[in-house]
Amino acid sequence: MANYSIQLKELLEETFKSQASDLHLSVGDRPTLRINGVLVPLAKRKILTPEETQGFATALMTEDQIQRFLKEKELDFSYNFEDSNPPSPAKVSEGNLGGQAARARFRVNVYLQKGFVSIALRLIPSKIRAIEELNLPPILHQFCRPNQGFVLVTGPSGHGKSTTLAALIDEINHIRADHIITIEDPIEYVFQDDKAIVNQREVYQDTLSFARALRATFRQDPDVIMVGEMRDLETMATAITAAETGHLVFATLHTNSAAQTIHRIVNSFPPEQQTQIGNQLAGSLFGVISQRLVPRIRGGMIPACEIMVNTPAVANLIRENKIHEINLVIETSAEAGMISLNRYLADLVKKREISLENAIAYSLNPAELRILVRR
Repeated sequence: MANYSIQLKELLEETFKSQASDLHLSVGDRPTLRINGVLVPLAKRKILTPEETQGFATALMTEDQIQRFLKEKELDFSYNFEDSNPPSPAKVSEGNLGGQAARARFRVNVYLQKGFVSIALRLIPSKIRAIEELNLPPILHQFCRPNQGFVLVTGPSGHGKSTTLAALIDEINHIRADHIITIEDPIEYVFQDDKAIVNQREVYQDTLSFARALRATFRQDPDVIMVGEMRDLETMATAITAAETGHLVFATLHTNSAAQTIHRIVNSFPPEQQTQIGNQLAGSLFGVISQRLVPRIRGGMIPACEIMVNTPAVANLIRENKIHEINLVIETSAEAGMISLNRYLADLVKKREISLENAIAYSLNPAELRILVRR
């Protein structure tokens, strides 16, 4: 066990120093980092055996987590990487929140493939970066201002939704004396109370489900609620109700645009409920931030965003189920702070932040993007 812990610490150290976003440990492959979106095998490391990946997984997990993994065949949890101590299951059992300050946290998924243990670790920096530090548009400050409403942060998996969400929540933490409750699976960024009180609840450790925890918030006097992911109908319905009843609610969805996000929510409900949900959403939604991370010309990644603010025009389209027309409203509502993904990508190309080739690869309408870049 000790040997696996030492090897694991070395791999986490290499991940941290390489500024990689992910570390993959799979049988038959060398340990592999994802750097600027590209998988990079560690050439100096040997190919992993079944015993090694299982040993790494055991070093990461508590006994309770091991039993859950054996039963469920996959497991999500968070893990602290300490500066001077090797990874310790005791730290995990304490929720990784006490003791020595963590150098970084990892979101870990342990799973089986072909009967062998594999591990995917996502690096979560210990410092929560501000909106400007993340190169996000200044309009996002306005998403922290309302006292109630529904804010959705969307985009493909692995494109910075959690990081953006953390920046928004932490800004509220620094400017308002609010009670903030987060519901996460697992807890990723750890907030330090400033003007706000921040209570972070982890699914399975602190609550049995997103929906159960979200229902319980009505008795916990929150001002702001953050839902790490809306996975089911009950969670969606309760989040919308919470936004209607005087709370500022933040949540994420794996969708590619604002219009697709609204369509996904409404169509998740039975047909007889969709009109009601559309009306509720039209009245409670504050806005949608849709983003993806694009490789920068000078290295690293930069976010490209679509921003939709729920103006009366947008609300009417949602009520009337004319969601397909939302893209046109976004395109013509720059004065309200809205911006389409293609315009954002075109601006990044003109500023020489990203290449035209990469902009086209991330665009949902490449033909329109080419026209915007030429203007």
